[in-house]
Amino acid sequence: MSTLSRREFLGAATLAVAGTSFAAEPKLTLSTFTEEVNPPLGHPCMGGGIAPVKEIIDPLFAHGFVLQGVGKPVVLVAIDWCEIRNDAYDRWREALAEAVGTTRERVMVMALHQHDTPIADLTAQKFLDEAKAKGAICDLAFHEKTVLRVAKTVKASLKNARPISHIGTGQAKVEKIASNRRYLDEGGVVRYNRMSATRDEKIRAADEGTIDPYLKTLSFWDGETPLVALSNYATHPMSYYGRGGATADFVGLARKLRQADEPKTLQIYVSGCSGNVTAGKYNDGAVENRPELGKRLYAAMKEAWKNTKKQAITQVTFKTVPMKLAARSEKSFSEEELKKKLTENAKPFGQCLAALGLSWRKRVAAGQPIDVCALDFGSAAFLLMPAESYVEFQLMAQDIRKNDFIVVAGYGESGPGYIPIERAWKEHDGNLSDWSWIDPGSEEIMRKAMEEVLKK
Repeated sequence: MSTLSRREFLGAATLAVAGTSFAAEPKLTLSTFTEEVNPPLGHPCMGGGIAPVKEIIDPLFAHGFVLQGVGKPVVLVAIDWCEIRNDAYDRWREALAEAVGTTRERVMVMALHQHDTPIADLTAQKFLDEAKAKGAICDLAFHEKTVLRVAKTVKASLKNARPISHIGTGQAKVEKIASNRRYLDEGGVVRYNRMSATRDEKIRAADEGTIDPYLKTLSFWDGETPLVALSNYATHPMSYYGRGGATADFVGLARKLRQADEPKTLQIYVSGCSGNVTAGKYNDGAVENRPELGKRLYAAMKEAWKNTKKQAITQVTFKTVPMKLAARSEKSFSEEELKKKLTENAKPFGQCLAALGLSWRKRVAAGQPIDVCALDFGSAAFLLMPAESYVEFQLMAQDIRKNDFIVVAGYGESGPGYIPIERAWKEHDGNLSDWSWIDPGSEEIMRKAMEEVLKK
């Protein structure tokens, strides 16, 4: 297919930010970047919830691109960290925005959520430091140094920008990876305890439950040359963890295999909305399962690439919708109780959880919304959702645009923790006991935000 002409683009592309739009005559270009983001030895993993880093099993990366030609530049970056929350999330967006001359609302940052990696929340760590608590979430100096190094790499990438004329869309069914945490036991009772590594054979024998069975790949092309392949699948990306080995886990293995297949095409992987989806049905935590899960994901990535169909870009829209989620109102999540836990909880991780809760409450009190972002090409779109959104939100987004190719990433602004559908609250999902800092009622708020940002 030939590159789209200037005449074809004239008046066809629009830019929409926070509900405003204007006609533009873009010359679309894309530059790619990769930078290692390995933590130092001794750095906390999963916000202090598991063993700190003892070794780097495989490198952690920030992969992404800068898209120019839709008004101010748009940045997308996927990071092999567990979560980036609150002011740490702002810091990433501000630094990358400054590097390329855009605004932070146009910087889409997402973690992949491997547990043997850092969580970044600067305010939470400062709360711990001020309380002289034993718990630790992140190294502030390491975080700032990493952000600045990635920003420098992003800025340097601009000189290698290439035109893009087409997008590609392809998908494939993933075999034997994802399963919902929710399942029915032998007595028909609802359970929510199917974890990433599930050793109970009876739990593994239960049905997969609600998942998105497809891996989707959205690609960007300069004529006949593919520049980026962005692959997306909804599952917690862990085989086993908590032993001190920093790793990109099986999703990193699959990405590495695909990069070897297509060395000139940057492979980016992003985790879908998978707060309630794990590999638990197909994984008992055995070490040998990591490469096996990687091979299964890699097979789907290869098939999605084989199934890819190209189409000329005739329109591009970037839009953000501000969304507010309330701080959790239960007494045990009140500011008073969290401050008490910060100093009195005997477990260091309990102190960390309190600090994370206080950090989210501070953000909510300041009135700062979450930006729900979409990069929209008309027949295909990339949507970024916050935190550990449940997979039902990904399916909702695809249902909003049934006839289009909608790629949905989770783990954007991760301050809220788990964002469940209402049924999970009613069924007393045990995962919501400590890693969800929001009130019930988020399902409708999330749905409205998705409808608005995906509206054509």
